[in-house]
Amino acid sequence: MTGMALYVSNSALAATGFDLSPEQNGRIRTEQDPAAIKAVPASFQFVVKDTLTIGIVPAHPPISTYATDAKTVVGFDPDLAQLVADSLGRKLNVVILSWPDWPLALASGKVDAVISNVTVTEERKAKFDFSTYRRDQLGFFVKTDSAIRSIKEPKDIAGLRVITDAGTNQEKILLEWDRQNVAHGLKPIAVQYYDDDAVKSVALQSGRADAIFSVNAVLLYDAAKQGKTRQVGTVSGGWPRTAEVAVTTRKGSGLADPLTIALNDLIHKGQYHAVLDRWNLGSEAIEKASTNPPGLPRS
Repeated sequence: MTGMALYVSNSALAATGFDLSPEQNGRIRTEQDPAAIKAVPASFQFVVKDTLTIGIVPAHPPISTYATDAKTVVGFDPDLAQLVADSLGRKLNVVILSWPDWPLALASGKVDAVISNVTVTEERKAKFDFSTYRRDQLGFFVKTDSAIRSIKEPKDIAGLRVITDAGTNQEKILLEWDRQNVAHGLKPIAVQYYDDDAVKSVALQSGRADAIFSVNAVLLYDAAKQGKTRQVGTVSGGWPRTAEVAVTTRKGSGLADPLTIALNDLIHKGQYHAVLDRWNLGSEAIEKASTNPPGLPRS
């Protein structure tokens, strides 16, 4: 996962027009996928009979957050989890996890799978299997009246004051772009770090910073909610490689291939794109899900 958690009040999220009720009226559903069901190994032991138990970290709207009842998890990942459970002909049971706890929860058999913005890496592939479902994108955002129109490559950030998140992929990319610029005689950037998201916004809107570089999905959602920022560029979270996020399962459990089959069926039938569009994430769609593709290299 790239980026830091962005916590937004339920009332503020509701203002976007997305359905944040616990019931989520109109949630997109699908029928069983016989091919996916048939591919599940007879030896695989689900946590709960007739149920798919999915671990989710509710911290990143619109990826996942709490509903207006402050306990039900809603967002793109929970909606996708429902579709996957439907495809396997099972009820959905969501287990709420914290980010540091998901590997142990999966390895210990507390959950059947994790759907929570986990990026495929070679290091993680040594312990887990993956079924990809979304592009891992980072975004550059500026205030709506900024003179900056496009940030696509290193030279575009030369001399700018950029807010990013410490200890993340976006910071690594930003610093590498700056290193390349300086090596070519361009002006260095001024990197700014803030722990508080409200302070980030104030810094940008007041003119103390020129741009924010962070998780694209979160910033897109915030732009739709507030109307004070706009996107001027995106970068793969694994730059210069392409990075994807994936449903994560226990290594060698045999569940990854059935999940990949189910995801590709959802892509083909259109429910996958409908759920992405529902949460304003259509730009992060993949054309085809895959099992254990090349991941980001070990750091």
